[in-house]
Amino acid sequence: MENRTTDNIKGITLIELLVGLVICGLVIAGIYRVFIAQSKAYSVQDQVVEVQQSVRSAMEILLRDLRMAGFDDENLQSPIMITNAIVTPLADNSITVSYEYYDKTAAQYQKHTVAYSRDAPSARLFRQLTVNDVASPQEVLLDNVEELSFSYGVDANDDGALDQWLSSGSVGVSKVIAVRVTLTARPGQVNPDVKMVSPRTLASTVTLRNLCLVK
Repeated sequence: MENRTTDNIKGITLIELLVGLVICGLVIAGIYRVFIAQSKAYSVQDQVVEVQQSVRSAMEILLRDLRMAGFDDENLQSPIMITNAIVTPLADNSITVSYEYYDKTAAQYQKHTVAYSRDAPSARLFRQLTVNDVASPQEVLLDNVEELSFSYGVDANDDGALDQWLSSGSVGVSKVIAVRVTLTARPGQVNPDVKMVSPRTLASTVTLRNLCLVK
């Protein structure tokens, strides 16, 4: 019997190798594009969350002071008297309120006057606290602020109910019992390869409860 050995050695041609390299390149390019797209989407979402949280935090601080506007507990031991809950003249893009505050650490009554304003050149929202006529340095509440506006709900006939919303120039001597705040800010552009996120706006209405109780 004759034994025969058959060599069955297979290889690839140069054309097959080039086709395989092209396919691998296309797959890697597709994976890379997906990775870049996901990275940009994550960056955009991170900016959106950041600016929304920043606007919400600044708004909460502002509304907290508005809710305190006009507060005076009329304690006989307190020398503080609040005559102007909202300091005039009223404005459409800034507001100043006053209220009585008891400092437990110092064990004394204080008059707090808080001013909010937007500085147009720097696009910043500033808060300045004045305690017993001593002004503190301005603090920056929010950067990249595009709009800060106020409108005023008035009780025109002094019946304790809100009658209409007016701008500062139309309020006159009507009694202000509510304030509507609109705050718009945009995120800082930290990555030029990521598209600019549109500004985020938060609007809120607060009833000036201390003024509503006044008859």
